[in-house]
Amino acid sequence: MKKTFWVLTFFLTTIFIHGQGCSDAGICSVGNGFKPTGNVLKNNVEIATVFGAGKSDITYFSPYISFSRKINNAFSLGCKVTFSTANGNFGTRASFGDAYLIGNYTFKERKNKQWSTLMGWKFPFTSSNKKINGYSLSLDYQSSLGTFDLFLGANLKYRKWDFNASIQIPVFNNNKNSYFKEFSGTGDFPSTNLFVRKSDALLRVTHTIKTVHQKVIFKPNILFIYHLGEDSYETIFSNRETIPDSDGLTINGNLIATYNFDTRNSIELSLATPFVVRAVRPDGLTRKYVIGVQYNIIF
Repeated sequence: MKKTFWVLTFFLTTIFIHGQGCSDAGICSVGNGFKPTGNVLKNNVEIATVFGAGKSDITYFSPYISFSRKINNAFSLGCKVTFSTANGNFGTRASFGDAYLIGNYTFKERKNKQWSTLMGWKFPFTSSNKKINGYSLSLDYQSSLGTFDLFLGANLKYRKWDFNASIQIPVFNNNKNSYFKEFSGTGDFPSTNLFVRKSDALLRVTHTIKTVHQKVIFKPNILFIYHLGEDSYETIFSNRETIPDSDGLTINGNLIATYNFDTRNSIELSLATPFVVRAVRPDGLTRKYVIGVQYNIIF
């Protein structure tokens, strides 16, 4: 098993060198409900940090904390708060990002099949118009897209496999970004003045591999994210224009390795990189690779 872990880690790390981008406005991280065994353990706290490398040598450091509560054997409710620091040629910009509120309902398992559903919201802490020295910044430097989003999803667990489908819908747009590439001195980022983003749909397939004593668990998974339309921005003449080729498919590969210290404490390492990307990604979610470390406490 150790050999398998290091082979998979080396495989993904090698791919990172050739990664071109990633798109995740939050939909990738809301599919997991709170599923401790037994009726005693009802609370779950996650403390994590994520490191990533993006376009034009931008690096990201993004810690977050989340709490979920098991209301009964079927229903759980969770919340998460994110923070993000972006560092690049324009400088460094740090800010709180978004807050999430997600509810999960899990049905009883029957014949090795178990369905669960989720519904939730994402609330932005910013209007996506943070600046450095008075200069407007592209969405690559922003900690939030400035939208209030609705999440809807369903998951089927069958033996060691999970099949997850979900959609993220921007319901209310508070994006007040004022970035124009014409005035920035670089053509690396497209104009995103008063940016309007379309919805995302996701399909994820996960395979779970456990060691004999379940101390170590591996979850290789692949994610298909389809951006359901072309985004748009407002020109300097107050005309709204779509951004060509900003819709389309992203395919991400992800490997999660979890070590359980006991029934209540665990640490998780996540490695992710894209295999296929959209031609244009004005939302600033481009990542060459992402590395995450998370500590879980169940009580």
